[in-house]
Order: sequence, then C-alpha cells, then structure tokens
Amino acid sequence: MFCAAVVTLIALTNLLVAVVFAWSGAQSGVSFEQAIANIPIDTWFWISGGVIGLVGVASAYKYLSIQGGGRAIAESLGGQLVHQHVDNPQQRQLLNIVEEMAIASGISVPPVYLIPESSINAFAAGFSSDDAVIGINQGTLDLLNRAELQGVVAHEFSHILNGDTNINLRLMAILHGILFMGMIGFGLMRAGGFSRRNGLPLIALGVGLLIIGYGGTFFGNLIKSAVSRQREFLADASAVQFTRDRNGIANALRKIGGFSIGSTMTNKAAEQASHMFFGAVAKRFSGNLLSTHPPLDKRILAIDPNWDGVFPEVTPQMSNSQPPHGSSSYGFNSSNEASSGFSSNFTDAHMTASEVVRQVGEPTQLSLDTARQMMAANNEQLIQASHDPYEARALVYAMLISPQPDIANKQLRYIEQHAERGMSREVGRLLSLVANSDAAHQLTLLDMTIPALKQLSNPQYQRFNKNTASLITTDAVVDVFEWVLHRVLMKEVHPHFAGPQNYHGRIGKLSKVAKEASKLLSILASQGHEDHNKQIAAYAAGAKELDISLPFTKQGQFDYQRMNNTLAKLRQLRPLVKPALIKACATTVLADGDVTTTEIALLVGIAATLDCPLPASIYVQT
Repeated sequence: MFCAAVVTLIALTNLLVAVVFAWSGAQSGVSFEQAIANIPIDTWFWISGGVIGLVGVASAYKYLSIQGGGRAIAESLGGQLVHQHVDNPQQRQLLNIVEEMAIASGISVPPVYLIPESSINAFAAGFSSDDAVIGINQGTLDLLNRAELQGVVAHEFSHILNGDTNINLRLMAILHGILFMGMIGFGLMRAGGFSRRNGLPLIALGVGLLIIGYGGTFFGNLIKSAVSRQREFLADASAVQFTRDRNGIANALRKIGGFSIGSTMTNKAAEQASHMFFGAVAKRFSGNLLSTHPPLDKRILAIDPNWDGVFPEVTPQMSNSQPPHGSSSYGFNSSNEASSGFSSNFTDAHMTASEVVRQVGEPTQLSLDTARQMMAANNEQLIQASHDPYEARALVYAMLISPQPDIANKQLRYIEQHAERGMSREVGRLLSLVANSDAAHQLTLLDMTIPALKQLSNPQYQRFNKNTASLITTDAVVDVFEWVLHRVLMKEVHPHFAGPQNYHGRIGKLSKVAKEASKLLSILASQGHEDHNKQIAAYAAGAKELDISLPFTKQGQFDYQRMNNTLAKLRQLRPLVKPALIKACATTVLADGDVTTTEIALLVGIAATLDCPLPASIYVQT
C-alpha cells in the first residue's frame, strides 16, 4: 500500500506539471498536445525522483523527531507526567493499576502521562518496553471506575507486550512522508493568501499540491486502518485474558458509545497518532473504510456476545467510583491477606518449561494476583521510597549493601563521599527494611522505582549510574542479584537518558549462535548446582532442547562480563526464534525439580534482556 501511495503521488505530480504546461501553452496559442510534447523527457524522471526524495526525506525527518520514543509522543499531545508521589486520588489509583499490570507482566513500570482531554481515550507509545509510556485522557479518569480503567490499561499493556507500539512509531514516520505533499500544498495556500504580488500563483500551486496530497492522505489512512484494526481486537481479547473480567473493558467501550464526544480528541497532533489510541480520535465521513478502529458494537460483541446493543447515557458530571472504604491501593479488601505472603493456591504450583515460555508476554489473572500480593507484602516505607526520585536512589543503594560488615562499611563511606548530601543517612534508614525483604520482593521494588528514576536530571542519573557500578564492584565480585539489578537499570532506565535502543533481530537460526547458547546454558547449570554431575545433567537437558552438541563448560565464579557478552549476541535473534532459547533455559533450571532463588533471578534477568518478559507469578510457580 505504501508503494501504491508513492506511485500515485508520482503520477498525480506529473499530471499537475502537464496541466501547468498545457495552461501556459494555451496562453501563448500552443495546443495541449504540442505543449506536452515540448516538455523534455528527462523532466518526468526529475519529477518522479523528486517526489521519491521528498517522501524519503520527510519520513527520515519524522523518524528522527520521534527518537525520544514514548515520551516524545506523550509530550507532543500535551501530556503531563504523573509523578509517583502524587496525592490526587484519581491519579494515585491510575498509578497503582499501572504498577500492578507492569509487575504482573514482568516489565518495569512505565511512566504515565495525563492528557488534558475530556474524552475517554488512552494510548501506549514507545519503541519497546524500555521507553514505553502510558497516556490517559482526563476524561477517562473522570468517567471510568476502577474495573473499567483496569481494562483500558490492560489493553494498552497488550500493545506494549505484543510489539504494537514499535510498529506504530515506525508507521508514523512512514506515513509522514506520503502526507507531506499535502502539507506543503496547505502551506503554499496560506502563504498565497498573505501575498499581494504572487498570491494567485501560490494559491493555485497550493491547491494542486493539496489535491495531490489527498492521494497520500487516502493511502495513509488506509494503511493505518489495515495495521491498527486487527491489533485492537487482539488487545481487547488480551485485556480480558489478563484481568479475567470482560465487563471492565466492555463497559469502558459502552461508555465511549454513550458519551457525546466519545473518544474524539481536540489536539491536532492526535490525528497523526490516531492508530495508537484506545478509541477513534475523530469521526470519519468515509465510515468504516478508513477508520483506524473497528466499530464499537463489533468490539463489544466480540467481548460480550450477549450485549443488548444499548449504550448508556454518559454525562461529564458523572464521576468514577473510588475504591471501597477499607480496600488497599492495590485492590485488596483485606490487609491481612496482603501481609501474610502468598496465598496457598500459589505455593503448591509447579511449572514446566513449556508453561514458562507460554507466559512470556501473556500475563494471566494469576500473574495479576501474584503482583498485587508481592507489592502489598512489601514494607510501606519501602514502597513510598520507590516512588520518590531521591529516596528511590537510596533504596537501590541499600539493595547493594553487602551483608558483610567490612564491605558494607566501605560501601557506606563511598556513598557519603560521592552521593548527594544526606544520602548515606537515607540509605541507613532503609537498610534494615531491605535486609528483611527477599530477592523477589526487592526486584519488585526495583521495578517500581523506574518511573521515579526516570525523573532524574541527566547529571543526577550519571552520578547514580556511576555510584551503583562502584557499589557493585566494591568487593571485586559481582553476584547474580547484583547482575540482575544492574541489567534492569541499564535496560529500563539508561535508554531514557541515552535514547531508546530500537533493536531489530537479524539472526533467524539458533544454529548460528550455538556457541553463545552453550555458554548461557553452562552458566545457568553452574549457578544452579554445586554437584558437578547435576550441573552436567541440567546442561544436557537444556542443550537437548536446542540440539546443541557442544560440551558443558563449568563456570566457577559468576562471570558477569561473559554473561553480558553472550546475551548481547543472543539478543540479535529474531523474536520468533527466542522462545526455543527461553524454553532451553527453563529446562536447565527445572531439570532436577529443585529451583533456587538464584536460578529464578537468572532466568528472569535473561528473559528481560532478551525482551521476553516473564510475569511475577514465575517466582511462586517454579
């Protein structure tokens, strides 16, 4: 369709030139045929090349302008970052829902932007989960209750997990190229209206280019429609699977249908990003043909086949229902349930390697329940610290303090000398609380710190990054937990300051990375067992999954540099090749049926690095 659009633009531009020459010939008494014949043949090639070049330059310019990823899109729509320590009940509830969804999905918590629009709409944007953001209209908060808002947020998380956000950003850049001709025409028309000498010719040329631009606009909307509509059905279905509540998202769609302005947007920039939104941003005269979203009734019937077809009347005066009195911010009705650890239906669960793979990017109600309990079971002071940019740094430092007194003293002295004023005192305050928390809950807290850490200034982040690296290497040994923590920070926070890293897998066969896969499985087997025979057996089980004949290479001390170099190569695998590698890793970990915290942490860190996030339930199901 893109090629057809470019060909159409070339044909229409050549036609415009022919009309101009014919008109000029008519003014001087030359016939239409003679005027066309007088045009040099290479003129047509120059025009065609110029159109192709213009489309390419415009697309490249747009691509460079959105290199900021999700944050750039949110800000272009007038979005305001919702700070983690906000007191507004609506915004606090929204952040809590986003945190639940992120932990349940296995990805770090994305920043949330509030869009100043009265309609019911939302979007997710970003090249990957590393730089993804969630945008929510103010009207969505005003008119939806918690269950409906949760359904909308789950829908947007599906777009992040399924890679739709990456497709959508690239689509914006491509479409800008074929829409640019019409933009030039509109600009010339406006310029002609203000020009006394050359106004008429400029307006005429502008009208011609605007007409040509409609060809690009038609194909652009057609492309967006083709890409977006099926992804919306998938995201709706995923939201139901995620929350196990069809009424939440179905009622949100019903309210859009019953609200006078529905999901429409007033911000002009929303049109270019229309394929990213939860609902259609404008009503089109062409009906369903060029709509970026399926009709509301079809979306609702796909979720709720028994719907009676009636949209409820929704008015701006309506307000969403707040959590019932006595419920926690994470949706629990009993604080005892949250503080008692995991409920019994989790602790007896046991996963196979195939089930581990099936959970990548496919969180379920179990994942959501587990995430809620892990978050609620954390100390309230630690949760508050994770939401504040200053205290979040102290929390990460506290996680890196060694249990060995002599090394811990060195680390605390380093913090006092190199961190911000008062940071060592803050670390000391949190240290005992962190010490009483296990690795799984600490990694949950780490994920919750990501939005706060992204609020740092660039100099603050550079200092923080240097300090964490120094604290990790104080004892000249990097253990598995320190490696996982550092990988999460580098993958989720670093791109925010250094720019998103838009990875495209180019390796289509595991046989091309057999050496690296063997190293990875050897590290997993070595870290999971002390007995050499068990190490060999675990490695053999994983290697069999990949049909690798390379021998096991024992890894003594955990070599983080070897691990990073290995994963850097394996990350270049194409997406649909990665499940086999994750299954082999899970097979190695589960080989003897006795899974350690170290093995789970390694598996989670590996999966995250490969952009295959594992949900929170992995901690209690293995």
